[in-house]
Amino acid sequence: MDTVMKTPFNVRGGEDVRGIPLKDLDVSEPRRFQDDSLWPCFERLRREDPVHHCQDSPHGPYWSITKYRDIVAVDTNHKIFSSAQGVTILDVPEEHWTPSFIKAGPPKHAAQRNTVSPILAPDNLEKLEGLIRSRARTILDGLPRNEAFNWVDMVSIELTTQMLATLFDFPFADRRLLTYWSDVAVAAPTVGQAIDSWGKRSAILSECLTYFTRLWRERINAEPRFDLISMMAHSSGTRHMEPREFLGNLILLIVGGNDTTRNSITGGLLFMNQHPSELRKLRDNPALVSSAVSEIIRYQTPIAHMRRNATADIIMGGKQIRRGDKVVMWYISGNRDDEVIEDANKFTIDRKNVHQHLSFGYGIHRCLGRHLARLQLKILWEEILNKRMEVEVVGNPERVASNFVHGYSALPVRIIV
Repeated sequence: MDTVMKTPFNVRGGEDVRGIPLKDLDVSEPRRFQDDSLWPCFERLRREDPVHHCQDSPHGPYWSITKYRDIVAVDTNHKIFSSAQGVTILDVPEEHWTPSFIKAGPPKHAAQRNTVSPILAPDNLEKLEGLIRSRARTILDGLPRNEAFNWVDMVSIELTTQMLATLFDFPFADRRLLTYWSDVAVAAPTVGQAIDSWGKRSAILSECLTYFTRLWRERINAEPRFDLISMMAHSSGTRHMEPREFLGNLILLIVGGNDTTRNSITGGLLFMNQHPSELRKLRDNPALVSSAVSEIIRYQTPIAHMRRNATADIIMGGKQIRRGDKVVMWYISGNRDDEVIEDANKFTIDRKNVHQHLSFGYGIHRCLGRHLARLQLKILWEEILNKRMEVEVVGNPERVASNFVHGYSALPVRIIV
């Protein structure tokens, strides 16, 4: 029988979310994501108020879109639901704002996105498959045996950071800076935390800009190469970016190339431990790896939400959304919508329509790195199976306190020999 870690219905010190008036329910509280108590909140909204208005939150008033089909409707209508004011529920002060192509509409969006997309296209990823497999084998072979270690640090971060360094042609010895800058970029400044102010966040990201500006100058004065910096430096759509826009696009590419894969690598191992019958199913039939990867990405939903702002008044779900209103698409909720995904709360690696999930978004802003994310996860699991590795979770996962990146800072495991 599967051993499943069940989430209690009571959250926030024993408070029953069913007793909270709907108008007071704020599903964006980061601690819900850190202690994994978010699920009853979203279940209630999908059932009782799928287009929900939260009037009072640390991020101001916002609409929550929690059902699958409604999320697709918002995500595919970039004219009415714009990303120009940001893609997270957090409002960034103007002096710390960085533009990027995910915050732009046509034609600028397409020009900048198309500049970097060839390196992430399936035909180029075929050329990288051997390198990814070699690295995955090396990482797995170098892990401790019969002693506990942090899977997040030694596997999830290491594999994804090595790949990012390759895509940017970034100095390999400094590759952990990419993880650091990614974590800083998605952090909501909080008193008492490492990033406790917008000023500190910007100061660290300015170090990122300085580092990449040096790489930019090297690449723009050399023959074009097939790496992200060279591609941007030599393209008419990106070569004249101001420094803040360059930084914004760097952050977008670093976060996009890091968080989706990194947290799905960790989540996948956790889910297989929580659902041993699914792991047995995969071991008995390794051809299910591709299907299992899609189910891991759905079940994890590494980016919990994306935000838009309405550019015009619109009725949705019988509710009046006004021009300028903040609208948050909760991918993490849509991926558990039983009206579209059968038994959505169950982890099932061979489910029908396994690719039908929201983790990569829809429309013009659909995740650029989705093919790379799937490929890295597929290769890693193929190598785990080929090596007949028994990786046991030996402690509770440590989740990050973020309503945007649904991820982990630690997962203690042990390889059984």
